[in-house]
Amino acid sequence: MAKKRMLNAGSGSTTAKRIQPLLTSQEWNEIRLDVDGNVNPDVVGSITDLSQLFPPAAFDAIWCSHVMEHLYAHEVHRTFVQFREVLKPDGFALIMSPDLEAVAEHMLAHGLAAVAYVSPAGPIRPLDMIYGHSGAIEQGRHHMAHKTGFTTERMGNLLLSAGFRTISVRSENFEICALALMPEAEDRQIRSHLEACGFDFRETAAAVP
Repeated sequence: MAKKRMLNAGSGSTTAKRIQPLLTSQEWNEIRLDVDGNVNPDVVGSITDLSQLFPPAAFDAIWCSHVMEHLYAHEVHRTFVQFREVLKPDGFALIMSPDLEAVAEHMLAHGLAAVAYVSPAGPIRPLDMIYGHSGAIEQGRHHMAHKTGFTTERMGNLLLSAGFRTISVRSENFEICALALMPEAEDRQIRSHLEACGFDFRETAAAVP
């Protein structure tokens, strides 16, 4: 039986650790895509060019963690459309991004420079979540700057407008997590697999009318 293919869209230097339980099931192959060739991805390129880089229906899933905010606002819709084009009819996309609504609440309560949490890259402040990680940008990685932002409502609406059948969106720990399902996706099975990785989308589905 052929393995399923997951595109790690904007992979950075590592595999998709947060969904590692899924990838270690021996049912999946991970294909790492990144615009920065220095992180040794399988494919060098931008997520805005997916339709040029891959044939239609090439992947069973897309994992895109903290990448969409690096695009300009006008690029987001057409990139989500390309997600749909390179996914198989029963595929899904799992997308993570800073939640600007949660960031704003923290900023108003504690200030722009107050540490919200500590990541492997170091302390993260509202300034980093809004404009991009200051340390990475200071090192010359200017592609790490943020050019747009999302609330749960904006993320869900953009995915729906891109043509996905069913969208589920959650916010926790300053992060939006969105699950976008293709028309033939087995909803319950996918949610069950993702729950084993710590992603709980129960009772959050929003279907296209």
